[in-house]
Amino acid sequence: MNARVEEMAAHVLVVDDDEDILRLLAMRLRARGFRVTAVGSAEEALARVAVDPPRVVVSDIRLPGRDGLALFEEIHRTRAMLPVILLTAHGTIPDAVEATSRGVFGYLTKPFDSQVLLEKIDQALLLSASSQPQALPLPTRPGGGEAWLEGLVYRSSAMADLLAEARMVAASDASVLIRGESGTGKEVLARAIHRASPRAAGPFVAINCGAIPEQLLESELFGHVKGAFTGAASSRVGLIQAASGGTLFLDEIGDMPLALQVKLLRVLQERSVRPVGATQVEPVDVRLLSATHRDLESAMAQGQFREDLYYRLDVVSLTLPRLDERREDIPLLAAHFVRQVAGKYDKPINGFAPEALELLATSTWPGQVRQLYNVVEQCCALTSTPLIPLTLVQRALRQPALEALSYAEAKQRFERNYLVQLLKLTDGSVADAARIAGRNRTEFYRLLQKHDLAPAMFRS
Repeated sequence: MNARVEEMAAHVLVVDDDEDILRLLAMRLRARGFRVTAVGSAEEALARVAVDPPRVVVSDIRLPGRDGLALFEEIHRTRAMLPVILLTAHGTIPDAVEATSRGVFGYLTKPFDSQVLLEKIDQALLLSASSQPQALPLPTRPGGGEAWLEGLVYRSSAMADLLAEARMVAASDASVLIRGESGTGKEVLARAIHRASPRAAGPFVAINCGAIPEQLLESELFGHVKGAFTGAASSRVGLIQAASGGTLFLDEIGDMPLALQVKLLRVLQERSVRPVGATQVEPVDVRLLSATHRDLESAMAQGQFREDLYYRLDVVSLTLPRLDERREDIPLLAAHFVRQVAGKYDKPINGFAPEALELLATSTWPGQVRQLYNVVEQCCALTSTPLIPLTLVQRALRQPALEALSYAEAKQRFERNYLVQLLKLTDGSVADAARIAGRNRTEFYRLLQKHDLAPAMFRS
């Protein structure tokens, strides 16, 4: 590799105390075109990072002296944007949860597919690109860098791929249709596209087409002139005009009435808007983003959505993954939400207990990211400890607490609860309780003594 090519190649630092694995990894990565530095310990890795910072670090977890997680912590302390991928032959869910919750970019269990590792490195390079000279240029914004990603927390390849596409399409003025289930964060993605676009300095105007009655939605979108209808005491600028020079985001576009679909199509075709009751049109310069959780193809087949409008909206289509398709993001999202909510409630909460975080990472999430936020907020509101316990997560998820009891333990618990209920029912009368239980009084007293229950405790 000549000096110029080597200078341009992405630099990957590989750390493993197994010389054979280290040699094999370095060979495969160099064959892919990377510039590779291979070392056998965390201490040597830190020295290399200080002298010749890489774009990505790939490290075994089990290392002599300082382990891979400790290496990550030290790197992350000074170079927060440097992605670290961990490799281990001891892969367990708790290890994976701990690694991703602490901000590790990726986690692969040995033996791993080389292609999977290469894909993970490519995704990591997208993350580190913003701090490199060859990074794709972004519109100049206060704060610069990756400010466009504000509010987006992720490590998954699904989100990395989506955001790479979003960043590319943001540079154009093409209409974008964002698909995804309710709660996946469609408006958050729309705002990110706006921030990454040449229109970032202009307004971002959002409206939910399904939340406003049809007669009001028309006035909200297109505006009206004074006297256009009963109650129109003054003229009003519509949201399409208000978004001129910037971005208009129409959420739940699938719920827009057919009559308004026709008017919206005219706006997109003619780049002008006519307020309700007006005779003149007003020019508008707006970039349109829209979102839906509905199947628009099915709606078109049923005559509920105009085909010509659909093709105007769906120039580029982006689909947000469900939360169960990006599980590696759940610990990061949960930690992010804890910081937000703990500040809101002014509580010293550090995060989740390991078993609580594991439950979050493995649960089903029909309500998507919005449901995860609600669960985190409920847990923060109710916790009295710095670490949120498993029981609060189970309560927020409405999951019964499951215990592995022996037969003897289960029998003892049932007996005690049964005796308590009988004594409550009979107001502490042993004779009545024994009769209901079908036992003589002597045997019943023996049961009460076994469970340290005194009849007097239950008498009024």
